[in-house]
Amino acid sequence: MSTNVLRTPEGWWVVRDHRAVRIETTAVTTADLLADRTAVRRAADSAEAGTPVAELAALSPVTTPCRVVAQMVNYRSHARESGFNGEIPPTFFRKASGSVSGPADTVVRPPHVRFLDYEVELGLVLGAPLPVGTVVDEQDLPAYVAGLVLCNDVSARDVQLTKGQFYESKSYPTFTPTGPCLALLEPEDFARLSDLRLRLSVNGESRQDRTLADMIVRPARALTLLARFQPLDPGDLLLTGTPGGTALQAPPKAVEKIAALLPPAVKWKAFFNGQRKNPRYLQAGDTVTATIATPDRSIDLGEQRTPIADAGRS
Repeated sequence: MSTNVLRTPEGWWVVRDHRAVRIETTAVTTADLLADRTAVRRAADSAEAGTPVAELAALSPVTTPCRVVAQMVNYRSHARESGFNGEIPPTFFRKASGSVSGPADTVVRPPHVRFLDYEVELGLVLGAPLPVGTVVDEQDLPAYVAGLVLCNDVSARDVQLTKGQFYESKSYPTFTPTGPCLALLEPEDFARLSDLRLRLSVNGESRQDRTLADMIVRPARALTLLARFQPLDPGDLLLTGTPGGTALQAPPKAVEKIAALLPPAVKWKAFFNGQRKNPRYLQAGDTVTATIATPDRSIDLGEQRTPIADAGRS
């Protein structure tokens, strides 16, 4: 059974129901903690009553600096709403680790960004080095993946689309809320990954709700493809894509054909003029709530609640 771990300014904790027991460890980074699983097990087996989780201020359980890599268009529902037809080539992009923030930290929209979007994603936290050339089969996943985290791949769509720039559009500070829990998995837990359900709502309105059964390139295959050119180390983070339900939607086919005839600057101006009528983009004052769990909660990454604010405002 998975073990949930929290990180706070005071250190690391094992979560048991609604209470947490301090892990007696000198670990500072996520990689350090993963190397001290004995201390984690001692805390999990402790007879201490612990501290109420509600009294703890959770930080991201993934410490930085680290590599943050993400998969693009990796759920069938998201592919359909993005206008993709046929086979989609597996694609990766990087995010700056400076974008990683805590599960309750405010997401800050930069002044020049008008179209701020959300993407709930399952994050894989590496527990062992993944050298270039590694081939990962399904049965090998426990050897490389230590645990799972809940992430939100926040995106500045106007930057992403007009510049064709994934790195910038997804790397502003606070654009990767992560946590609250790092779920450390046992080998038998990996058989439950397809049961994980990703949910995201904005101000209580459901926006995204899919299981990993909707995923196109599954974790073992993704790690194999990534390892063709990118090594990973313990504590590094792979975001595995988002399901359908984002604010951004592909235009109708007729509109798309007409737009293809226009110069790029004119095309994007027309597209974003239309997007101004879309109420689903995030605005200051919104609250984004996200969860990832199996139906029986045997794997439960906790709840993330992040308020949205404009830069220069609280």
